[in-house]
Amino acid sequence: MRFAAVISLCAGIIGLIVTAAPAVAAEPQQPDIAFAQRMFAGSLPKPKAYACFVRRYDAAHLAQHPLQKVSVMKLLITAEYDTDFKAFEYSFRLGVNFRDRPGDFDSSGECGKAPTVRNADTDPPVAAGVDFECDVDCDGGGIAVNLENGDNSLIVKLDHIRIWKGNSPDEKAATGLQGGADDRVFRLDRTALNECAPLVADRKELAAMRHK
Repeated sequence: MRFAAVISLCAGIIGLIVTAAPAVAAEPQQPDIAFAQRMFAGSLPKPKAYACFVRRYDAAHLAQHPLQKVSVMKLLITAEYDTDFKAFEYSFRLGVNFRDRPGDFDSSGECGKAPTVRNADTDPPVAAGVDFECDVDCDGGGIAVNLENGDNSLIVKLDHIRIWKGNSPDEKAATGLQGGADDRVFRLDRTALNECAPLVADRKELAAMRHK
């Protein structure tokens, strides 16, 4: 009887342990995976993923667009998996050079999760790349991005975004890029990650990015 009681007690304890065991983190939803694969050229964040898009405007282009202030734009999109929300969380870093102002300017912020749209003929919803919003904290403006050209290019749209000179968070170094007549829409092309390395200040993250 005592042996049977011990067996019963052990079984009860094992049952409690199994019941209390933490659930395995759920996988991201298919639309989230589909968008990440588009953004990162087939890859998924493990634990992070990076995509770099760059445009250097030549003299001929700038001559045709005399009101354009931006001469170089770089955009680094980063994502990592959020186990609480079971989705990829996106952020951005933007680098800008001007035709009439010396120095490197940059900005950064959060983009949240991938946008989704529900099509009446599609179930579950399909991830969309239209107007993927990215914002700078404290009303610093932001950008909207849209994949195009077989996901090899990115359209960047802006009205206003706060930027800093020399990768400095000092408010004295803060200025703004206004979306004027020729600085409202930009097409950037996908390129190697090392092109966006100057946008990353953290050495550990820079090393991780260079191993992708």
